[in-house]
Amino acid sequence: MNDDVDEVVVEKPKVRRRAGLLIGLAVTLTLLCCAGGTASVLMIGGLGGDADPYGLGCGQGALVDPNGDVPRTGNMTDEQMHNAAIIISVGQRLKVPPRGWVIAIATALQESNLKNLDHLGENNDHDSLGLFQQRPSQGWGSREEILDPVHAATKFYEKLLTIDGWQKMALTDAAQAVQISAYPDAYAKHEPLATRIVNLLADGAARAVGDLADVRCVAIGEIAASGWTAPVKGSVVSGFRTSERPSHHGVDIAVNKGTAIRAAASGVVIRMRCDATRDGRFYGCDHDGSPSVRGCGWYVDILHANQVITRYCHMVERPRVNQGGRVNAGDVIGRSGSSGNSSGPHLHFEVHLDGDRTSDGAINPVMFMRDQGAPLGEDNR
Repeated sequence: MNDDVDEVVVEKPKVRRRAGLLIGLAVTLTLLCCAGGTASVLMIGGLGGDADPYGLGCGQGALVDPNGDVPRTGNMTDEQMHNAAIIISVGQRLKVPPRGWVIAIATALQESNLKNLDHLGENNDHDSLGLFQQRPSQGWGSREEILDPVHAATKFYEKLLTIDGWQKMALTDAAQAVQISAYPDAYAKHEPLATRIVNLLADGAARAVGDLADVRCVAIGEIAASGWTAPVKGSVVSGFRTSERPSHHGVDIAVNKGTAIRAAASGVVIRMRCDATRDGRFYGCDHDGSPSVRGCGWYVDILHANQVITRYCHMVERPRVNQGGRVNAGDVIGRSGSSGNSSGPHLHFEVHLDGDRTSDGAINPVMFMRDQGAPLGEDNR
């Protein structure tokens, strides 16, 4: 089998890398030829190592670390964590799926930094109060009710549940539909921290304030609290930047030809094309490729919140999405195949940070998806 394939060539955006999020694990598995890259690879510190610097197990994120190494928005106080626990407990009582808990906590982080704020005098935004900065004049309740975190969280969830399709919306869109904020895009930046808070509290600490369900690793076809889902169900047969394939910037998941490929999270399609070539000439993608063909074949790049990009390669036919279009988590974007540089049907799946579609931006998809609670592979528990 041929282990070297031309890298998808894109212009590298001028963004600063978040070194703290660069995580990697070399997974040595049976090889299956697929898109990777013959170009030289810039090995960033933390990539390709065996250790997980966060200790983030699937569904149980580590929010507080003794060395202060994990990037986060400030340091969570007992007050903030207690308020987050109440929000989760109310969501569980109302039978709101875990994704709703993440949306609620991200909203409270934006509105109040998870602090139960009373009237702030001249600094107050009209008559906004409490964790979600709800206004008595807008029908959210009396001052005393809004300053009760249980009431405030209940009202937030009740409004969220009236929004059609909220579970598949980008977090910032769902939060904005509830809050009607003057800053509709402000909520997105809190999604990673909100996810970690939910995972930490639902793993144990929050049970003190209610009968909480566990946040578990989801099965194929389900969407995790983080808003992510596995794109296909299949064995990972070639790992990320292994010693045998150091320029393999994603993982290969073995699936039958024609298997539905699903968007791993909500986002915008930023690239959809065929890039297969042989002997320097366009080869086409509406037929099987081979080890002598270069490129990803039919492939799609999706830009998600927080400048995360996912890539899906070797589709059997033209993808079912268009460049510039929005997709929701779990939407079918195409069918698996063997177009481009490929020795058999499979999905080549990549994850990139900081909006960087080049090899410099790639991280290990196995670890990333595990940390989202939507692990890759046949055995996803």
